[in-house]
Parts: sequence; C-alpha cells; structure tokens
Amino acid sequence: METQNAASSAPGERVLIVEDDPATRVGLAELVNAWGFQTDEAANGEDALQKVTSFRPAIIVSDLVMPRMGGLELLRSLKDQLSDLTVILLTAQGTVESAVEAIKEGAYDYLSKPVDPQRLKILLQKAVERQETLREVKHLRRQLREQGSFGRIVGNSPGIRAVYRVIEQAAPTAASVLIWGESGTGKELVAQTIHELSPRSAFPFVAINCAAIPETLLESEIFGHEKGAFTGAQDRRLGCFELSHRGTLFLDEIAEMQPATQVKLLRVLQERTFRRLGGRQEQQVDVRVLAATNHNPGEAVRNGKLREDLYYRLNVFAMELPPLRDRREDVPLLVQSFLNEFNTRNAKAVRAVDQDAMHILENYPWPGNIRELRNVIERATILAEGEFIETRHLPPLIVTRGEETLPTLTLAPGTTVDEAERRLILLTLEHTRHNKTRAAEILGISLKTLHNKLNRMKEEGNRG
Repeated sequence: METQNAASSAPGERVLIVEDDPATRVGLAELVNAWGFQTDEAANGEDALQKVTSFRPAIIVSDLVMPRMGGLELLRSLKDQLSDLTVILLTAQGTVESAVEAIKEGAYDYLSKPVDPQRLKILLQKAVERQETLREVKHLRRQLREQGSFGRIVGNSPGIRAVYRVIEQAAPTAASVLIWGESGTGKELVAQTIHELSPRSAFPFVAINCAAIPETLLESEIFGHEKGAFTGAQDRRLGCFELSHRGTLFLDEIAEMQPATQVKLLRVLQERTFRRLGGRQEQQVDVRVLAATNHNPGEAVRNGKLREDLYYRLNVFAMELPPLRDRREDVPLLVQSFLNEFNTRNAKAVRAVDQDAMHILENYPWPGNIRELRNVIERATILAEGEFIETRHLPPLIVTRGEETLPTLTLAPGTTVDEAERRLILLTLEHTRHNKTRAAEILGISLKTLHNKLNRMKEEGNRG
C-alpha cells in the first residue's frame, strides 16, 4: 500500500518503455501509465534516442537485447545524460552478466523477464526518489556556481569542491560513508547534507557523539534496552538504530568506541538486525550509517582504536575535510554566511568586515577551524556598533596572531623607488594568491593602474 501511494503521489514523471516485442511493450506502457506515470514507447535503441529528445523522459525501462540497437548500446549513447536520466534494464535468462556490466556503465538496476509488476513498481518509485535527488544536486551545483555554497556547506576552494564531488556521488546511494578531519571542520554538517540529498531525507537523521557518552551507557544509547536490563532501566528504551529506522544514523567519533561495541556495530551493519540490551528478540532495521572521526582512519586502525573489519565496512565512500588553514580563500564566503545568520538572530545590520579585519581573519591559522571562526564572527557582530566589523571587534589573540602571519617587506638603504614598488607589488600579489583585484585594493590603486605597472615590469624584465 505504501508503494502504491508513493507512486501515485509523484505523477508527471515521464517513463519511456523500450521493447522490440509489441505486445510486451504495450502491456508495460499500460501498466506503468495506470500507476500515474506519463509513458511513451520505442521499438529499439535508435527509436529510443529520438524519443529521448522529443518526449524527454526522466526514466527509461529498456529491454537489453533488441535488433538494430540493444539496451547496452542505448545506455552508452546516453552516457552524457545519465546525470539526468534513470535507466532500468529488462533481461532474459542468460543475459544477467550483461546487465551487471550495464550497471557498471551507469544503469540504475535491472529486472529479469517475465517482469514481476510489483518489483517493477518498487523500482520505479525508487527511480522517482533518485530523480528528485538528482534535481536537488543540480540545483546545488547552480547554487555553488552563483553563490559559492553547496546546500548549507559554504566554500569554493579546490579542497571543499572535492568534498562536494564525493557528496554528489554518495548521497543518492545507500552506502556507508566515513568522514574524517580535525575538530570543527564540519563533519556533522556534511553528514546532514548527505542525508538531505538522499532518498531517505523524509525520514529521521539521528546523530550521536560516541566520545561524549560513557562507555557503560553507549551500547544502550545505540541499541536500546529492555525494562530491567540493568540497574536503573525502569522502562524499555529505543536506541539510535530504531529511532533512525529508514533514515540515517550519524556516529561521530567512531574511533572512541570500545572494540567490544565496535564488534556489535559491525554485526548490525552486516545482518541489519540487532538485540536491545536485555532482549531476546532480533529487531530488523533499515538504517544508513555515516561515521566520522578526528583521527586519520588508517592510523586509527594501525593503533588499534578502530577495528579493521569495521573500517572496511564503513569506508565505502571516504572523505577528508580540509582544515580551514588550507582553504583560506573560503574565509570571506564563510564570514558573509555567518554575518547573515547572526544579523538575523541578533537583530543587527552589519554589512561586512572591513579590509584590515578581513586580512587578519584570512591570515589567522584557525586551530579550531570553522567552529572557531563562527564564534569569532558571532562575538564581533554583537560588538559592532555600525555597519562594519573592525579590528577592535576581534579577540586580541586573533589580532596578534593574524598580524604576525601577514607578510612584511624589508628595504635596505639604497633601494630605488622603482625597485621598492616592484617588490611591494609582487609581495602583495603573492599574499592575495595572485588575485589582482584584491591586490589593487590593498595597494590603494585601481585595477587598471596595477595592470599597467605589471606590463611595464614585464617589459623591463624582457629588456633585462
């Protein structure tokens, strides 16, 4: 009943049926149409390619073996469009190996013939959920281009773009993800983004910090307990696995979990069943597990903090979050994002951080990463009296260390004005990572003047 309601609640998705046998093709089209989808038909792969252009389907259900062009050739012809299309293949006996190869090429799934209607219906609903995820990812890509953000994650640096790419790949799947990085780099935010972009987004996201709960209570928190399971267990309590059923469970600081608990966790991941503490009955659960650690997971395995078998089970997708000191070009974007947040929360109207204060923020090493930057901007927003955050609104430690890391230029007596200017321009360009607009602002000259000076320096260099 759930599947029927779900399918009928998402009408309008276009499904192209590709099948060379006319009776099978018409029968499938009528069946799928009765479930609330718009349908069209094609007799082979070549015909389907034309229909993709005119009918613009979101989902293609195609036979694998057909004259003129089969399902695998069709799939390869659509390779550049698979980020917008979901392809389900139909296979007769003896073609399952080809279907598995097709999945490696980008097909979503396959069904054996004769087609089981209920199985097809479930696959189509999952395909609808996947299409919604793909559309959301496409929207986020556009948002990234225009605003320098990916959902609630902010940044445009190469390091954070690599994280976005893994999120795009991992989110539509049910695979486990292992996220690692220093404290304050945003591991839980990444986990939430993966959940929000997944077909499980309508179900719970449950987060638990394994380091914040005493080991004696951690097992109960994760698996739950029955009444009387231990002293103080006065009622039955559901654990995180049951609370996140059909959704996502995020286990932060997984390497702080004791080996005995890691073994039980591994069993749940493998069997999808568990027992509450003090319980006898096996509980079935459908949960996607995301895990995070502050430690390099490879080193955690070598040091015995993380079981090797659990590591491999969680490490289907892995991503390392870069520390803020390695993505300094993202600091202005993050600052503006936090300003928007704290202006709203504190009824303030701070427009920006002034130039001197921004230079300090960009050059401070941020040992506490994004969490530390967020706290600094919240404090500065509250302290600012006018439209701008100035150096005096920043904590003294931030100012001292930020100024220490600013580059300096030392000139010896006898240095010509032209040579001093040349060295100052080059030092400023190095400081701004060759962002000429920023360099011109710091030097107090127009961008055109800077270009003229650089051209003159180049000409003098060529003559020399």
